[in-house]
Amino acid sequence: MRWTPPRPAHQEDVIPTPIKPASWTYAESFVPEDEVLAAARARAEEVGVAPIGSGGGAALRFLASAIDARAVVEIGTGTGVSGIWLLRGMRSDGVLTSVDIEAEHQRLARETFAEAGIPSQRVRTIAGAALDVLPRLTDGHYDLVFCDGDKAEYAAYLTEALRLLRPGGVVVFDNALWHDRVADPAQRDEETVTIRDLGRAVIEHEGLVSVLLPVGDGLLVAKKEWLAETE
Repeated sequence: MRWTPPRPAHQEDVIPTPIKPASWTYAESFVPEDEVLAAARARAEEVGVAPIGSGGGAALRFLASAIDARAVVEIGTGTGVSGIWLLRGMRSDGVLTSVDIEAEHQRLARETFAEAGIPSQRVRTIAGAALDVLPRLTDGHYDLVFCDGDKAEYAAYLTEALRLLRPGGVVVFDNALWHDRVADPAQRDEETVTIRDLGRAVIEHEGLVSVLLPVGDGLLVAKKEWLAETE
């Protein structure tokens, strides 16, 4: 069955009790952050990095914990905010492989991991362009792939993730709503169209079970099925 884009919401489609800003804020901050994450966010602001929000971070931790993740790939290290959330959900012997084109950002992230008491052997940081690094990683070895890099490369990240994930593994894309632009058909800039097309590709893929979570700027989550043939 082919995917058809959701039609624009009309008055009769509106949820009778839409969530209010106060409830949204409450949900986003439901799982509190500590001093380590606050310091990582301060570093991010200093270098102009936009890390995942607390709600999205909590979702990452939950997903990593739910699938008992032992091997995770992260595209976009930043200053370690999302990495901390992932590591706190992974198994105690799990290893995070984090890729970022900015070596200085990764240096700051390693400071964050050290402050959090994460053993150095649990984090492998690789400086380089994601599409240069990912092909060197092992096929079918990873439980979760988190994508928060160049939005124009999201389709290529999906292809790489399908190769890297074991059956039952999960791929997650941040900014899946892209500042409220994806849901607006009038928005046709390159990044918006790319993310919109990614959603179509995920929902149409017979080997994936997907959900779009409206946390933060949107998390697109897809599980690689055990028995289905994947492209």
